[in-house]
Amino acid sequence: MRAIVISSTEGDGTLAVAGVDEPEMQPGHIRIRVAAAAINRADVAQRQGSYPSPPGSPDWPGLEVSGIVSEIAPDVTGFAVGDRVCALLAGGGYSEEVVAPAALALHVPDSLDLQDAAALPEAIATVWSNVFMSAQLQPGETLLVHGGGSGIGTMAIQLAKLSGARVAVTAGSAEKLALCAELGADVLINYRTEDFVERVKEEWGGADVILDIMGGSYMARNIQALAMDGRIMVIANQSGENADVNPFFLMRKRGRIWGTTLRARPLDQKTAIMDEIRATAWPWVESGQLVPVIDSRFSFDEAAAAHAHLESSAHTGKILLIP
Repeated sequence: MRAIVISSTEGDGTLAVAGVDEPEMQPGHIRIRVAAAAINRADVAQRQGSYPSPPGSPDWPGLEVSGIVSEIAPDVTGFAVGDRVCALLAGGGYSEEVVAPAALALHVPDSLDLQDAAALPEAIATVWSNVFMSAQLQPGETLLVHGGGSGIGTMAIQLAKLSGARVAVTAGSAEKLALCAELGADVLINYRTEDFVERVKEEWGGADVILDIMGGSYMARNIQALAMDGRIMVIANQSGENADVNPFFLMRKRGRIWGTTLRARPLDQKTAIMDEIRATAWPWVESGQLVPVIDSRFSFDEAAAAHAHLESSAHTGKILLIP
């Protein structure tokens, strides 16, 4: 089968389409004929050589796919050959076929484009596990989302609003902020021209939960923007900087900081996350209230250009790769 492999990790890394062996079937798994794979920042880090696949996963990138079930293990229930699904992976999604744990797969409703569904598993699992399971965002509380126009950001806005929270976002263009407003964001902050600390404190006195993809110098400012008993969830360090934090200011807010990743979690933890999503958030997908925001689609042969587009931060929502 064809897959997008990392042909070189020298410099910035190189992607190429190559022939690879089909993945072997395993107990508790389903085989999926891939309709689309979504691109994530973790894929870029893997291409650059700093974020390899966990042991037992394919060497090539890809953390989420959608497609058609073509085979099920004998011990799997709840899925049948021909089902439309999307799935969370530890790696290997940039390929024509994947074998995924059935516990990490979700049925795609007929109302949703099958390719578009590839944009859901990683984003919804990241937001749900951080904002709701760890930070325990409650109805009526306030959420500040950095990178509101990203795949994670557009998902966080929708989930928070559907859960009854208020949402502020930061983004770097009027176009991205306009989309955030369409998705329900209450406070729109252009980080190029405004201070998010001042805006959040002016609007609400502080944010109860902050979802941070920037890390680095944002950490001290995030603490300033916190409400009392606020929670900061750090899911990336796109700034590439170290954080300089005075613990006293965090203590004064009775604040908490969590740093998390999703990819390396053990299967039982990922299963618990997906079980909660299946019961609580997935009905919003089925009803059409929660939708993936798609920026663009690239063919497998255009994978390098797709990565470059992601790295430019010119995108809004998710970028898809189509076999």
